[in-house]
Amino acid sequence: MIRVLLVDDHAVMRTGFRMILEAAGDIEVVGEAGDGRAAVAAARELRPDVICMDVQMPDMDGLEATRRIVADAEVAASVVIVTTFDRDDYLFRALSAGASGFLLKNAGPEELTNAVRVAHSGDALLAPSVTRRVIERFAQAESAPAASLPRTTDAAPALPVELTEREAEVLRLLARAMSNGEIAQELYIGEATVKTHVSNVLQKLGARDRVAAVVWAYRHGLA
Repeated sequence: MIRVLLVDDHAVMRTGFRMILEAAGDIEVVGEAGDGRAAVAAARELRPDVICMDVQMPDMDGLEATRRIVADAEVAASVVIVTTFDRDDYLFRALSAGASGFLLKNAGPEELTNAVRVAHSGDALLAPSVTRRVIERFAQAESAPAASLPRTTDAAPALPVELTEREAEVLRLLARAMSNGEIAQELYIGEATVKTHVSNVLQKLGARDRVAAVVWAYRHGLA
């Protein structure tokens, strides 16, 4: 079972999310919180696998709560931002805080359950509404200065010594928002082998998840 913590200042919204997620059969809602500060405490106490986090809440917003949760070494949960507002600045700040996903509240029930599963498994990047263009803008905005970013050319960029050629190839495909299964088909290798390469990439880059790895790829001209 995937253990989920729901964080939203509207009780009706939490109830709706709970009904949707628990109907999936493989997801258990282990707790709820109505603001960011309560979410930080609940994450430590309940140790969920995934946290569905609203943005605008009293006392402490969801972005600050996400930053604190991700920075807490005792909490291993992935955070999916679930918000009403389709705003780039929220997305940028969510990725900066360490969120593993970004979903709009007008998404369908299947999208919500899939987002939880994706965040838990690490098999995909973000919600479909979040495009590679936005991620690239985030990567450039986080680099200083933007003009100094390595540029992708017809020639392959020099690889960091930590990555093998195959691992760099897998990272480039991750940056195209490909799932493990799609990468396996692209490279004509087994999906289990892809998972091994992805794990090695994350470990070598010191990346918490695929989102951080993709941002790294953009910053270093691999995407």
